[in-house]
Amino acid sequence: MTDTNEQPRRKPWSARRLTLLCSAAVLGSALVAGGPFGYGRLAGSALAATPAPITANAQGAPGFADLVAKVKPAVISVRVRVDQGDEQDGPQAEDQEGQDNSPFMQGSPFEKFFRQYGGNGQHGQMHRHQMITGLGSGFFISPDGYAVTNNHVVDHAKSVEVTTEDGTIYTAKVIGTDQKTDLALIKVEGKKDFAYVDFETATPRVGDWVVAVGNPYGLGGTVTAGIISAEGRAISSSPYDDYIQIDAPINKGNSGGPTFDTSGKVIGVNTAIYSPSGGSVGIGFDIPASTVKMIVAQLRDKGVVTRSWLGVQVQPVTAGIAESLGMKKAQGALVDDAQPDTPAAKAGIQAGDVITAVNGTEIKNSRALAREISAMAPDSSAKVDILRKGEAKTITVTLAKMPDQLGKQAKADQPGDNATRGVPHLGLSVAPANEVAGAGNKGIVVTAVDPDGPAAEHGIQSGDVILDVGGKGVTNVNDLRQALSEAKTNGKHDVLIRLKTSDNTRFIAMPIG
Repeated sequence: MTDTNEQPRRKPWSARRLTLLCSAAVLGSALVAGGPFGYGRLAGSALAATPAPITANAQGAPGFADLVAKVKPAVISVRVRVDQGDEQDGPQAEDQEGQDNSPFMQGSPFEKFFRQYGGNGQHGQMHRHQMITGLGSGFFISPDGYAVTNNHVVDHAKSVEVTTEDGTIYTAKVIGTDQKTDLALIKVEGKKDFAYVDFETATPRVGDWVVAVGNPYGLGGTVTAGIISAEGRAISSSPYDDYIQIDAPINKGNSGGPTFDTSGKVIGVNTAIYSPSGGSVGIGFDIPASTVKMIVAQLRDKGVVTRSWLGVQVQPVTAGIAESLGMKKAQGALVDDAQPDTPAAKAGIQAGDVITAVNGTEIKNSRALAREISAMAPDSSAKVDILRKGEAKTITVTLAKMPDQLGKQAKADQPGDNATRGVPHLGLSVAPANEVAGAGNKGIVVTAVDPDGPAAEHGIQSGDVILDVGGKGVTNVNDLRQALSEAKTNGKHDVLIRLKTSDNTRFIAMPIG
């Protein structure tokens, strides 16, 4: 299932600012205890002058010490070793937070020298096989050694070691990973009485206190506290984004670590932070416990995650789209395209349908649809409620197993110097698709766009194909003008345009004032 968004699209989170929390270990590090201002006589006298804290209410003051003592033994540090080999310029560098095996502080003259000479005195030469040590976090979910961490912590790992709170080191093996949700299940053999924690079954609330435990920067078990800041966050990592946002400080190395509620139950798994600098600014993202439980169960049973597939391209229903369709609320998933020979197409789902519920569960947006369908078993039946041209319908769909890779539509050739006709209301020029090489036989091709017009503001580009306007197919400029005129006569402020681009098919609500 592909989620497309109405133009202008929001820019995805910057790779520099959205940081996976696994960190690469350096060969040497130090805590600076001095410096130009030092911690010497001046600092000491300042501390001496500081009054003692008030202790009258200390005994009854709230705190998390009892909670931490209860859950911390189940939290582990995860250390992996990765042989970059011939892939040292590939995605592995990103998995380890963009760091290499330089033993020197980033940006220092020594680090620059190391990069230039490869650490072996030979200019421009790097070892072809470099072992990188990555650090992350995790936690036991059973006494026999099953533990949860992030996929990006153990991805491509040659070996995995975990360290428990008492400093004992164990070898672990990867049972299974799921890239789409960034989760992994690992197992430590040889012991049946590990301390472990349970997942919360209740839905957490914004404003609830939470405690995050992990291994930031490889320092070992560290505890931070904060509140749940938001729910249902999407950070453009996958169609299944549904993150809990917390403000408990988390940093690189916290990846895979748990976040607890005040009862000591896991409400989420730390996976990413939003930060201009790479350090915590109080915006962290957790995979919800409900998702973790579902994924871990499949990884434990089969080693892989199997998802169902509907076979539609969808987008959120915006206020403009809702108004153009006569909907009271801007919610649901608008079908841009039902791909041929898919469960959706076979069941009769069409472009322009708005999916409002699946098996009685309300669908608020396109991500909710993706999560609901993917959680069902392949070959199972789903009752899909849709809104088609103002009429509510229920369609029964037999789901299929999601293909490993979904093919993309072939990119149409850019139109040449074909004769065009102006459409002043939209700020673009068009030509029938059958007159433009490579554009096919359906719709009209956008041949030029006024950079200051409504079409440009909504992301329409030359080469896009307008398939229908207001639910009616268009084959020439007269069809387009007639559809716009009818929408305006009917009192519509926006008209729904189905657009085929080089990547997908989507809807745009275009103002026609």
